[in-house]
Amino acid sequence: MSCFLVIMGVSGCGKTTVTSAVAERLADSVFLEGDDFHPPANKKKMGNGIPLTDEDRRPWFAELNAAAQEAVGQGKTPVLACSALKEEYREALFRGFNKPRLVFLKGSFDLIKSRMDARDHEYMTSTLLESQFATLEEPEAGENVLVLSIDETPEEIVNRVVDWVEDRRR
Repeated sequence: MSCFLVIMGVSGCGKTTVTSAVAERLADSVFLEGDDFHPPANKKKMGNGIPLTDEDRRPWFAELNAAAQEAVGQGKTPVLACSALKEEYREALFRGFNKPRLVFLKGSFDLIKSRMDARDHEYMTSTLLESQFATLEEPEAGENVLVLSIDETPEEIVNRVVDWVEDRRR
């Protein structure tokens, strides 16, 4: 049975690393990198240190939802790395899906900023991190929501996510 798995959190929390590793381990899954779906105007705006508005994000979420729907239509499990900071964003991503799964990678501002300052990214710098934390509406752990601390190693996080997803597939 295919599901839709979104691994979310602010920039720099490890979404891409964790999501790509989870997708490699889950049978019949496809890795979707949310950043790859941003239109050039969004990337330019963020590259200039300007946070995206909800209006900027709506078409992006529609594209991500369509890509996930397409994957499910091919019998694959879409595994998406996406900030999905607000509840309304998650609702847009999950529209049309029955019981999607959400993993929230949670970490402190200081830890994430130190990681972002140490990396090179196409457009997302630590200057936008404050706006991401201000926008973040943290999901609560529940049947279809797993909250994990990024204080754990990426390998530990990946193992926990894979175990959690496989447990829910049974």
